[in-house]
Amino acid sequence: MNMNKCYFRYVQQEDKVDISFLLDIKGSVRQFNFSRNPAETLQVLLNRIKTNVLKVVNKANRKKKATDSDNDIEVQFYNNKRAVISENSTCKELFLNKDGVKLKMLDSEYEVVFNSPWVLSMNLPQSILAGFPVYPENFETLYARREKCAFSWYKGFSANSEGKEINDLHIKWNLTSKQYAYTPSTEDIDMKLKLECIPGNDEMVGPAVEAVSKNIVQAGPGKCPFETRHMFTTQKLKEKSFRCVTYNILADLYCDSDHTRTVLYPYCPPYALHIDYRKQLIIKELLGYNSDIICLQEVDSKIFRNFLKPILGSEGFDGVFYKKGKEVAEGLACFYRSQRFNLLGEERMVLSEAVITELCLKPIWDKIKDNKPLTERLLDRSTASSATYLKSLDNPNEILIVANTHLYFHPDADHIRLLQGGMVIYWLMDIKKKIMSKFPDKRISVLLCGDFNSVPTCGIYQLYTSGVSPSDLPDWKSNINEAVSDLNLEQNIALGSACGTPLYTNFTDGFTECLDYIFYETTNIDVEQVVPLPSVEELRLHTALPSVVFPSDHISLVADLRFK
Repeated sequence: MNMNKCYFRYVQQEDKVDISFLLDIKGSVRQFNFSRNPAETLQVLLNRIKTNVLKVVNKANRKKKATDSDNDIEVQFYNNKRAVISENSTCKELFLNKDGVKLKMLDSEYEVVFNSPWVLSMNLPQSILAGFPVYPENFETLYARREKCAFSWYKGFSANSEGKEINDLHIKWNLTSKQYAYTPSTEDIDMKLKLECIPGNDEMVGPAVEAVSKNIVQAGPGKCPFETRHMFTTQKLKEKSFRCVTYNILADLYCDSDHTRTVLYPYCPPYALHIDYRKQLIIKELLGYNSDIICLQEVDSKIFRNFLKPILGSEGFDGVFYKKGKEVAEGLACFYRSQRFNLLGEERMVLSEAVITELCLKPIWDKIKDNKPLTERLLDRSTASSATYLKSLDNPNEILIVANTHLYFHPDADHIRLLQGGMVIYWLMDIKKKIMSKFPDKRISVLLCGDFNSVPTCGIYQLYTSGVSPSDLPDWKSNINEAVSDLNLEQNIALGSACGTPLYTNFTDGFTECLDYIFYETTNIDVEQVVPLPSVEELRLHTALPSVVFPSDHISLVADLRFK
């Protein structure tokens, strides 16, 4: 922050004025910050500044708070013409002064800068691994544009030659990069990182802000199996081809517990279950696929907001988050490369609510509404589905309905999952009909991704790929007390599974099955390539998933598709 400037920022969403300046008091530089009501008069503001500064001055003089005029200080606003600005003016009116504003205080004179680019928050991840990209986290700015901000990365040893820790202020920092992200090398192991950001916009730059890593750079886990898969995705696709990824990334909500560490995944080191470790692997894996569409499940809302959206945004993606129902703090996310697709619209459906209210789901509800044990269980679920409507920029005649879902998991709930799968496809048929009506000159195609918690021999796969799930399927009676009777599900969207039916997409120590799919509309889309899954040997190298090289208990599916 500049010693000669006082920064005024109007925070519109909170209707407040933030004020910041530095003041040298007895050789010690102190930063003062104030948040005031925009309607407050300058007289009240100046008195508050005077009071706070006097407290620090008196403390520096080792005196009690002074109340007489000898200990008073002059604090005054005036314009560049040296005319005093009326103390009856409000804080907000100060922003309208066209003659420039100065602030006089003690022996200092400040230039008042209004709405300068400002970094509200910025920090570095707790886990930093050699070979894995590092991005600023919780990066929030005001009156700034990220592409106009200047970033500088520094590295330095945090211990001296005797192994004693050095204060961050005394580390010898060496400039290593001027990019938004930095990938540490093995040479950086045992070093700390520092990031400096100078926020900017089209008109000016603001004061620099620094963030220093709390921990040193550590050795990475070595080559991860997904890096072998990246060999199949070295190039971005173009024209009629596009690459789609679906991935259940294992929400921290379910991972950060003693039960998870000791019962579900006892074979995985606790540090590798921590979200700060896993998210470094997740982002490197996702970026290496050079995809155009990414559908994620089990996305913590904070991870989407503070990590995935800003980082993927810096790499050319826009994204939408769809929270699950009830009070569950995780949900679905759909990202798309903005140079290839334009967002036309999006919808979210909480299945337990929609089954009662949506007309398109009435045929299902009418068949089950009198089955109390079934409906109680069905309506207690938080399951959601999303639909993101994307227009292809390379192929303006093509519109994709990109759907994403994560169905109920319980072992005795094949009937619940089949009902949910039916609701999703009935909803998508209704959406497709509406979009076809709105865009009669476009071709509309469905892409349905997700973790369906359903193996290929169950009814969901049959419903999607053949169009029918008859009433005599075993799924309907997976729980005899909630058995579904006399319900035939039918749908008219010709779907195929882009990645087929691999032996596994979920791989834990006690369970390995195919639960995840990329369903695509076969009449309009072809499959060009399926990225091979890791081998059983790779998956078993650390017992099962998750592990130090696999950030989730699921395996991502990656397919190259092409408009016909």
